[in-house]
Amino acid sequence: MGRRQRLISTSILRAIFKPNPAKDSDKRPSLLARIFAFFQVFNLTLSRYRAALFKKLRNEIWQIEEEEYTESFRSPSKGKRTDLVAVGDLGYSGSTFFTTPNSKFLIKSLPRHFEQSFFRTRLLYPYVEHMELNPTSLLVRITDLLYSPTPTIGAALGSAPGHHIIMENILYGKSSCAKDDQKKWETYDLKPNDYFYPERDIAGGRLAPESVKERLIDEFPDKVRVTIDQKEELVAQISRDTKILQDSNAVDYSLFLVRYPASMASAENSKIPVPPGRGSSWRTGLVSRDNKWIYRAVLLDFFWAKDALQAQALTGLVNSFNFLKFGKDHGPMSITTTTDEYRSRFLSMVETIVEVPDSTGRPAGEVRSPPPESAGQA
Repeated sequence: MGRRQRLISTSILRAIFKPNPAKDSDKRPSLLARIFAFFQVFNLTLSRYRAALFKKLRNEIWQIEEEEYTESFRSPSKGKRTDLVAVGDLGYSGSTFFTTPNSKFLIKSLPRHFEQSFFRTRLLYPYVEHMELNPTSLLVRITDLLYSPTPTIGAALGSAPGHHIIMENILYGKSSCAKDDQKKWETYDLKPNDYFYPERDIAGGRLAPESVKERLIDEFPDKVRVTIDQKEELVAQISRDTKILQDSNAVDYSLFLVRYPASMASAENSKIPVPPGRGSSWRTGLVSRDNKWIYRAVLLDFFWAKDALQAQALTGLVNSFNFLKFGKDHGPMSITTTTDEYRSRFLSMVETIVEVPDSTGRPAGEVRSPPPESAGQA
């Protein structure tokens, strides 16, 4: 881990282990503390945003034990320095990612101001209310929001993120597998792929390197094979989850799908641990209908607001580009379309990748071959 990552890790851990103030008024840092914090470049002073609210989500709604949650941030080896585990830049947004030492929780930075602002001011309360009514919701469980309560040079220059979300890690259990078995875990960050992606669709994709295009969007090369009841339950839950995103004007969210061979879990003495807290089939692992795979899934990245300034600017840019192409309309980007249109395509994508048997027991859509002609028939 580099020096920058270690200092960011230290900032996050200090916020987690810092006692919460008894009153909101106690949260205000002194003038000297604000001056000191302002000149920090990497080692920012972070605090928990709405600590009591997120604790209620953890303990009461998701049934995550508080001691287990806090201990997840400590080193499992006594006397060893506690550091988060850096997992690099996984996304296309420039976010940095860490896991807790036991890999139960994932920490993601929110470097873009409009993302954390949208979550705090627009989505947080609908999100909490939705989780209270739907504790097994597939919206990823966000267990903490850390923020810098005062302006800092580091956040202004982008050298260190001023906001981080802590969330469940549905890849938990992978690191407990043998190295060869870890390579068998597959992950897919799925969005509707028929939107306009300039890096992919302009000049046949020749203007962007493959390393950029590979991070744009994933394609699932198979089908998620489940029963009819399991598909209906999945689609109904995702429909409920995406409805609150639509109502909050969010677009560009994705379905994060994980699968690993079912044989890994069925082998003797090879039980794979599941994410902590209240269980649900798509978190603990759902066995495929053909007993080949175990699936996990959550909805991620619901921080892009359609009416944000960036989205409006990109909408004008895309419209101008389509106009200059003399009538060749590439359509909207996933971040410039309307919320109801994005939700419709997203649900259609889910319907497409999930396969169930028809009334004959064959996979839906499979065409039965005609019987062979009898011998001696003309």
